[in-house]
Amino acid sequence: LTLKDANGVTVATNDDWETSANVNDLRAAMSAVGAFAFSSGSKDAALLTTLSPGNYTMIVEGASGQSGVTLVEAYEVP
Repeated sequence: LTLKDANGVTVATNDDWETSANVNDLRAAMSAVGAFAFSSGSKDAALLTTLSPGNYTMIVEGASGQSGVTLVEAYEVP
């Protein structure tokens, strides 16, 4: 999962939510917004970041370039 700003600059990227530097904040945010919790050991991608107003693009791709079906959810965390 890669998040890019309107200029195409990468803002954040992740391919394993449990490796995030802010994993505890990510768990708390998932709970606060009512998102489903990821299982421990899953390789789901997730980002928690503060953004300035503007347009952003999320890019989802397989780790080895595979194609498939994905679900992307975006939340505003209170």
